[in-house]
Formats: sequence, C-alpha cells, structure tokens
Amino acid sequence: MIKAFFVYILLAVTCFAAWLTHVIVTIKAAAWILLLSGAIFAPIGIVHGISIWFGASWV
Repeated sequence: MIKAFFVYILLAVTCFAAWLTHVIVTIKAAAWILLLSGAIFAPIGIVHGISIWFGASWV
C-alpha cells in the first residue's frame, strides 16, 4: 500500500514537472497557441514537456 502511494506521488511530480517545462519553454519561445493548448488540455503539455527532456521539441 505504501509502495503504491509513492508510485502515484512520483507520477504526479513527474507530470507536474513536465507540464512546468512545457510552460517555461513555450513562454521563452513565444509559442502562445501551444502554451494555451497545453494549459487548457494538460496531456498536451505533459507530452510536450517529456519530449523536451528527450531532446525533441515541437517549438
């Protein structure tokens, strides 16, 4: 039970960090449409943030 709790916390922190990466990169690049789409529909921002970590930016 405790192990599952930590897995969920780790997943939540990872998703938030990826979304925050998306927000910072799109603000720096002035990609306002991508910023709004990632802010309204969070999975877009999360996938974009993780892709930035792996070196494949959409901007």
